[in-house]
Amino acid sequence: MAKAPADPIYQLKVTLGGLRPPVWRRLLVSSSESLGGLHDILQVAMGWTDSHLHQFEAKGQLYGKPSRESFLPLKDEARVSLGQILLHEKESILYEYDLGDSWTHQVVLEKILAPSPNAKAPQCIGGARACPPEDCGGVYGYAELLEALKDPSHSEHEEMLEWIGEDYDPEFFDLEAINKHLRPRKGGL
Repeated sequence: MAKAPADPIYQLKVTLGGLRPPVWRRLLVSSSESLGGLHDILQVAMGWTDSHLHQFEAKGQLYGKPSRESFLPLKDEARVSLGQILLHEKESILYEYDLGDSWTHQVVLEKILAPSPNAKAPQCIGGARACPPEDCGGVYGYAELLEALKDPSHSEHEEMLEWIGEDYDPEFFDLEAINKHLRPRKGGL
């Protein structure tokens, strides 16, 4: 059973940039969640596999996992909470996943909800469409993939179908499966 959060709950709308129709998720997350924890939540909610680098951008500052190999001045995402960055409803931050394919997500604070003994966070409460597959080439590569999948006479149809699998449905969204994986577990996500 999830422990009732003691901090305000943020209702966030996360929209993957550049895609029409949009791929989006609506999440409930504790305001005390670190950006590092939000990264883990976004990976599950969007359907990514955490196989690539990522970063957040908020008010002109970059946040991520600093390392000696980093060429950008990143502040440590583990040391800053959502409540320190998003102070008011309608404020937003950017989350970029896979710096090569550059999947940019806009994260908007829609509502600040009072702590409640019935609140479960993290939780996905809505969304639409499947996440694009990893390593498909960003927005343009994904558009080309969908085009090839739709047209059996396309020169790359068979190759793309073999790569992605016959079960891939860009319209599929499974709220229950996301929440099953978002449930708090000992040791985090």
